[in-house]
Formats: sequence, C-alpha cells, structure tokens
Amino acid sequence: MTRSIIWTVVFCIVAAILQSTIIGKIAFFGVTPDLALCVLVFSAYVNGTMAGQVSGFFSGLFYDFLSAAPLGMNCLVRTIIGALTGIFKGQFFLDIFFLPVILCVLATIIKALIIFIISLFMGHTFPVFSLLETKFWIELGLNALSAPLLFLLLKNFKPIMIGRKQ
Repeated sequence: MTRSIIWTVVFCIVAAILQSTIIGKIAFFGVTPDLALCVLVFSAYVNGTMAGQVSGFFSGLFYDFLSAAPLGMNCLVRTIIGALTGIFKGQFFLDIFFLPVILCVLATIIKALIIFIISLFMGHTFPVFSLLETKFWIELGLNALSAPLLFLLLKNFKPIMIGRKQ
C-alpha cells in the first residue's frame, strides 16, 4: 500500500505542476481541468479508502503549497474525496469512459460543496466555487472530458499504482 500511495502522490504532483504551468497557458476561459483530482480519484478507486485518503492528504498538502488557498484546505478536500471514492473500490467495472466521467464529475461537485461549506465558517477570504458560476461548470466539463483520457493513461501504470491485494 505504501508504494501505491507514494506513486499516487508523485503522479498528483506531476499533474498539479502540469496543470499550473503548461495546461495553464492554454486555459479555457481561464479554467483548467483538475488533473490531480482525477489522478486521486483513479488511485482511490483502484486502491480503496485508506490509500485514497492518505494519498489525498499528501497530494492536497502539496497542492496547498502550490496554491494561494489556506494551508490545509486542499488536504481536507482531497482527503474526503479520496475516502469517498475509495468506498467504491470493486463495486463497479472500471470501463474506459462512463465510470471515469461519473467519478470525476462527482469529485468535482463534492470539492465545490466542501469548499463552499468551509467558506461559510471562514468567511470569503479565499476563492469559493459557486455552483451557479460559469467557471465551475467549465471545470466540471473539462474534468469530465479529461477523465477518460487520464484513466486510460493511468491504466498503463497500474502495476506501480496498485497496492497488494488484501
């Protein structure tokens, strides 16, 4: 399990760096897909709850240092998403199109809801996702479009991203 967590965090870091540099240059209306979130969703789905939440915590910690968000916010968001996605391990057949789209769309919605709930307690000191904003829907669409491609790419790395069978 440790190996799969380390590799997941490495892939999330690479995705976050790509997302903030190269993909950020070709952003669609200033919005980029959250590739690190999709990597986390893939890993949590194939490895389960514990690996998902630990990977989510460490990738969220790195993402906190990369972004202007308060320290710990992305840790919390990605830990919860990793744990919730891990619940579905082995419940559905991991097809190449529909399940990645559904999982990444749900993860994006959960991310927006958690950030909104945090903003209720902390005030509007950081950017909040509104489910009515165009930027949220663009990110949701970009995540849905990139999910099948990313899952297809990550399936090639399954031997190093999947922990031992329990």
